[in-house]
Order: sequence, then structure tokens, then C-alpha cells
Amino acid sequence: MRQAEAEQSDAQTGEPVRRCALTRDRRPKDDLIRFVLGPQGEIVPDLKERLPGRGVWVTAAHDAVTDAAKRNVFAKTLKAQAKVPAGLTERIDRLLAEAALGAFALANKAGCVVFGNAKIEEAIAKGRVIALVHASEAAPDGCRKLDDKLQTRGEIRHPAVRGLGADELSLASGRSNVIHAALIHGGAAGQFLAAASRLERYRKGSAAFASQNGSDTD
Repeated sequence: MRQAEAEQSDAQTGEPVRRCALTRDRRPKDDLIRFVLGPQGEIVPDLKERLPGRGVWVTAAHDAVTDAAKRNVFAKTLKAQAKVPAGLTERIDRLLAEAALGAFALANKAGCVVFGNAKIEEAIAKGRVIALVHASEAAPDGCRKLDDKLQTRGEIRHPAVRGLGADELSLASGRSNVIHAALIHGGAAGQFLAAASRLERYRKGSAAFASQNGSDTD
């Protein structure tokens, strides 16, 4: 079944796609979360898509996961008894946040993150910044000041990341009191942005996804 799942792709772009078991919409694979049946008959989120067994794909939004559980979508798709553990949506939120923070740590190690307002402003002036990171506790005025500087250069390529706390960012970077940071060019920075965007969309819910119905052919 894992092989069959891997063979699905968009006919035009070749991008891997999956069908949401809840809405039946076909979406890019990164817009969904894979679930499998665990050894104790419980539903397990497989964010890294490595676990064995038949996968159930659901749009990566907290309300979609909640609805899938309420409508017994997992059991119907798997054609088996499937227990949905309490707090599943919250667990996925934690896993997505951990993935984003792990990617932030790797970006920092790769030299793709700048800290401190003075250094951030210098990086903006040199045209090196591709996105800003603001802790969820950051003061609006401080965020606006840096956002405006980046916007003045006309180089905003990605929305600022705002969904992670100062303690989380500090721990991931090995620094203290991280309120603002800037991402500069580099593959590791892009990987963090992708992980942070996935977390943000999950928290916003299904409204964050444009409705894109594809072919009904599996």
C-alpha cells in the first residue's frame, strides 16, 4: 500500500498528491497528514510518512482532523476498528511545532539565521533577508518596525513567522530571550519556512487551504 500511495502525482506538475479522506479533494501531499493504524488499534499521525501500513490522508488542518474523527473517517477508510486517541489534534500541533523548531535549529547551525535588532537591520539593508521571525510574545511596535524596514526595500518574499514562542525559539537556537530573528538565503532557511507555514496553516484551519478539486481517478 505504501508503494501505491507513492505513485500518485499531479498529471501536469508531477507533484505528489493525495486524496483527503474527509473532503475527497486531491491536494499536494504536503497539504495533508498521513495517519496509520497503530499496533493497539489506535490512529497514529505519521508526519514523516515512514510508518508501515495503509495510510489515511487528511487535510493538514486542526478542524479537518477533528471532523475526520467525529465522522469515523479513519475506520471507514481503513475498513477496520480504529480508536482515535484523546487530544489527537493537540498532539499533531505539538509535533508540527517540534518539526518547525527542529528546522529552525538546523537553519541556525547552517548560518541562515540572524539575531539582534542591529544585525537584523544590517542584514535587511544588505538585501540578505528573505523572512522575519517574531516570537508570539513580541510587541506589535517592534514587529512593525522591522516589517516596515523589509517592506521599504520591496523584498518581502515570505510572510513573517509569528507562531512560535520566545522560549521555544531560544531553546532551539541555544540563545536567550529570542524575540526577533531574520532568515537569510540558504536551503535550511527554506526548510524552516516550509515547516513553519505548515504549522500556521494547521492552526488556522481548513480556511487556510484553497479549494482545489482534482480528478476523481485514484
